[in-house]
Amino acid sequence: MDQNTENRLEDAGTDSGIRIRDDSIVDERTGDIVGRIGLEHGILTFEVAPEARGRGVATAAVREFSRSALTRRDRLEMRIPWENTIAQRVALAAGYTREAVRRGTPELLVYSRLSDDPEKPTPRLLPDLPGPELSDGVIALRPLNVTDVDFYTRLHSDPDVIATSVPPEPKSAGEIHRRCARAEAQWLAGNRVDLVITDLASGAPAGEICLYYQEPQLSQAMIGYSTLKAYRGKGLTTRAAKLLALWVFAETDIVRLTAGVLPTNIGSQRVLEKAGFTREAYQRLRLPGPDGTRLDDLFYVLFAGDLLMQATGEGE
Repeated sequence: MDQNTENRLEDAGTDSGIRIRDDSIVDERTGDIVGRIGLEHGILTFEVAPEARGRGVATAAVREFSRSALTRRDRLEMRIPWENTIAQRVALAAGYTREAVRRGTPELLVYSRLSDDPEKPTPRLLPDLPGPELSDGVIALRPLNVTDVDFYTRLHSDPDVIATSVPPEPKSAGEIHRRCARAEAQWLAGNRVDLVITDLASGAPAGEICLYYQEPQLSQAMIGYSTLKAYRGKGLTTRAAKLLALWVFAETDIVRLTAGVLPTNIGSQRVLEKAGFTREAYQRLRLPGPDGTRLDDLFYVLFAGDLLMQATGEGE
């Protein structure tokens, strides 16, 4: 299923060309059954034939089925695996809201829609990138995915990266796989953006940069980053921080972009300052350290106006 096609059909409000008959999704033009949809133990499930995907069929069917079902009940629920981001996109486009993680084997994401919810797509806090990646001609930032497990393992096996992680502990193989496999689902939920920094000169992944949107009520998010040793000192992380910040301020409602760094990490402080961040506070014993210790944290902040001043050369 083409995700962009789904979004275009929803945004344009075009005629879907499908109808629901019993538990079948029917193509009105041909009369062919192109999928199934229904309630199983009170949970909405759907399936679309491969030849019918990419036409907005799933979104239209879920929307139409939900409209009818919610005249007879107060709530509908979908349970979707973490890795099935196409179904998650369908749920959002059909007005469902992610509300919980259902623990168990497997873990499932719970999406719900109530009878009095507005009949329109659920707004996303963190939209997709405008293309497959962000680039300034020297680096590119692309979404982390499950194919990055080997790279992510190598990055988070670096002692310097471990020492500056929160908490400063090695990541298990399971944690690394989950981080990569579930990155898109976290992005769709508005929780986090995980990006791989690619060095365009070599075409190789050089590091990661992440956006954590933990305080949407304050329009405040935090960035974090790590770089392989071979790519440090080349300005790639500064470029990544600027690229991410430009996208954040242009495409989201985030007003304050923050970052934290250990007082001993002079290199990271220089990265932030070159990217336009300003040191705002010294937070004593804020971070968990090794062996039960606590570490101080330097707090930096960036606003859209700071980037503008830097671009125009003001304040130098």
